Amino acid sequence: MDKAITGLAPTADDIEAIARRALAALPEQFRAHLGDIALRVEEFADEEVLDALEIEDPFDLTGLYTGRPVGEKSVTDTAAMPDMIHLFRRPLLDEWCETGVTLEALVTHVLVHEVGHHFGLSDADMHALEAAAG
Repeated sequence: MDKAITGLAPTADDIEAIARRALAALPEQFRAHLGDIALRVEEFADEEVLDALEIEDPFDLTGLYTGRPVGEKSVTDTAAMPDMIHLFRRPLLDEWCETGVTLEALVTHVLVHEVGHHFGLSDADMHALEAAAG
């Protein structure tokens, strides 16, 4: 049954599917370097992350990249944790309701921003990448 008809909020799986479509739409030169990045959709960032980023309201964080940007990686990084893009479902849903943009556009925007952190891109570069993906 269609969620729009039933009034059910999109699930973490729904958001992940949108994010995977957005990843697939990125230019090949970016996709080629994203194979090892894990994608995780969680309800909220945990308290440790919020504290480290000095964010008081968990609804203020819609996405996060954890890892080392491509330009900072070294062959000596053998024990490093995998790079990961976190998307936070509840803050995304709140922003979606507040802004009126489509959920696809919002998830793509947040995902591209986090991909940009992976590549060490500037905000202007991220905007150009988002335009290519969306």
